[in-house]
Amino acid sequence: MKKDLIKLLKQTGAVKTGDFTLASGKKSNFYVDCRKVTLHPEGAKLIGKIILEKIKGLKIDAVGGMTLGADPIIGAVITLSDIPGFIVRKKAKEHGTQQKIEGIIEKGFNVLIVEDVATTGGSALQAIEAVEAIGAKVVKVISVVDREEGAAEALKKYDFDPILKKSELI
Repeated sequence: MKKDLIKLLKQTGAVKTGDFTLASGKKSNFYVDCRKVTLHPEGAKLIGKIILEKIKGLKIDAVGGMTLGADPIIGAVITLSDIPGFIVRKKAKEHGTQQKIEGIIEKGFNVLIVEDVATTGGSALQAIEAVEAIGAKVVKVISVVDREEGAAEALKKYDFDPILKKSELI
């Protein structure tokens, strides 16, 4: 499955070289537009299946992460399993229920945090902070791609387990 995911990342043009500014603010000559695969029917199925393999045997009550990158990954996992999902906003809504987290999560839940591309781990850490603030426990963090630029170190206490690493793509 992993080889099929690498092939799809390359076929869809998701792996790019050039001059890019990342979400972390860092400059890079390498970019992965994971949405080209997370929003692809075959890609979503592959990613969902791989994630479900990685969490086999764990008690996971919900899967979630930061909107927008995590949204299709959450959708893939909830579609292929009985695990409900949630999304974390960058900031709480200013109307309605004014929630920072939308979906199904409660105090005491064991949760899986997912994201598309991890660089420094900042997005995952934002999601972790939000779920821990409501009393949920993060048992694992999975990214589709780890850029190998600090995320593993930043997320080590949360069992960071990327599907792919940059070194496998270039």
